[in-house]
Amino acid sequence: MRILFSVPAYAPAHSFGGPIRVLERLVQELSAMGNSVDVFTTSLLSLESGRTWRTRVASTQATGTVRYLATPIRFRWMGLTPSVLTHLRAQQPPDIVHIFGFRDPLGTSVATWCSVRGVPYVFEGLGMVEPKLRKVQLKRLLDATVFRSVPRRAALLVATSERERREYLSAGIDPGRIAIRPNGFPDLGATPPGGTLRRLIGIDASTPLVVSVGRVARGKGLDLLVEAVSTLPGVHAAIVGPDGGHGMTRELIDLRSRLGLDSRVHLIGPVDHEALPGVYVDADVFTLPSAHENFGLVAAEAAALGVPVIVSDRCGIAELFQRGGGVVVPYSAGELRSALERVLSDPDLRHRLGAAGKTVAAEWSWPHVAQIQEDIYRLVLTRG
Repeated sequence: MRILFSVPAYAPAHSFGGPIRVLERLVQELSAMGNSVDVFTTSLLSLESGRTWRTRVASTQATGTVRYLATPIRFRWMGLTPSVLTHLRAQQPPDIVHIFGFRDPLGTSVATWCSVRGVPYVFEGLGMVEPKLRKVQLKRLLDATVFRSVPRRAALLVATSERERREYLSAGIDPGRIAIRPNGFPDLGATPPGGTLRRLIGIDASTPLVVSVGRVARGKGLDLLVEAVSTLPGVHAAIVGPDGGHGMTRELIDLRSRLGLDSRVHLIGPVDHEALPGVYVDADVFTLPSAHENFGLVAAEAAALGVPVIVSDRCGIAELFQRGGGVVVPYSAGELRSALERVLSDPDLRHRLGAAGKTVAAEWSWPHVAQIQEDIYRLVLTRG
């Protein structure tokens, strides 16, 4: 098949979180299966990216052709790409298009082009369909007008979890038009040597350490983590990831100071993805206590390395841990504290959780997930 991805940002973009790694891996796996995959994206690399007036094309056998379209105007991760229709007209029409993300000019333009040209497309909201965090009323207004047709004209909507599926249903999508395809768990190979993170924050191997990885943003439950650690004597927490632009880093610093945790809560900042396995393995427990997470790729990465995982029940990945592999807790500082205390105090439980996490990771490998995605495309094309 000839497949076209439309995405708000793509590697080597950073500060966008797990979706970038998901997109890369899907392209790689679908290409390895014999499909031709092209990517249309903005030229944005970070929240601080400046204007870009030229389109850059990158092409490799492993990742297909990526067009980083000129992006002269941007607001956060929403980039205006005036040349998108010119580039769409210039290439051979794809068999199917996969639009990732919502409320961005690029995806809206590509969806309109598909509707005019009669090219089927699937839509994947990346957790954006339900208005959250900021400007909620404005988002609802735009969803009912400007962006309304994007999900509604899609041949199918892809949800990464039952949680995201419920968001689609709340937006009025017919349940028969929704397919679930979880994200894959990576095969990270041999367990890397640990100790780098612990040396950085000045603790030894015997000190209990809880790690959380991802954007430092509102809704990630990081305030709950700080509160939970405040009542766990001797336990340290490392929060690893770029600032999400929500002012959350400043709030966490203030909260840490008020609770007297300056020596036990460590804000590490961003770490190169290649270095993340070494971060995970230094953790006694990894936690993702988010208020809303359509999946939660960082928890998958930690579990794949055999690190015990605690996630909130508001994370889509929690569904894959229902039979083991991770501890699922309600979104609450008290519940998180109790779970952390239980896991940290029980080495045998940590061992069992780590082994079960690896089992879940093997079940939901990326080749398996890519096959599910290809089957979704073929279902759309069969239906016509």
